[in-house]
Amino acid sequence: MRLYYITLNTAEEAERIGWALLERQLAVCVNWFPITCAYRWEGKIVQEPEVVLIVKTREGYFDAIQQVLQEHITYTNFVAELTPAQVNAPFLNWLHVEVPPADRGE
Repeated sequence: MRLYYITLNTAEEAERIGWALLERQLAVCVNWFPITCAYRWEGKIVQEPEVVLIVKTREGYFDAIQQVLQEHITYTNFVAELTPAQVNAPFLNWLHVEVPPADRGE
């Protein structure tokens, strides 16, 4: 299993991207929520609202998820693939039913 932590500008973007991932069977579940982001940009510290999209899926979908993001946004955002140390069996069973294994070209 993999989790993707993705930052976006708006909840509307997160919703559109989340639905696209679900429709293409690239995710079993998505969550999004507002956060506050502070970062350095061109020598200044900037603070602004952001939205985090968490994608719950199988391994091997990084490129496919990146493709969906590029279809919906044009700015540079953050995408991190995380591997949970443990996941409860009923959730993993659901994931394996709903999301096919990624074709890795092997």
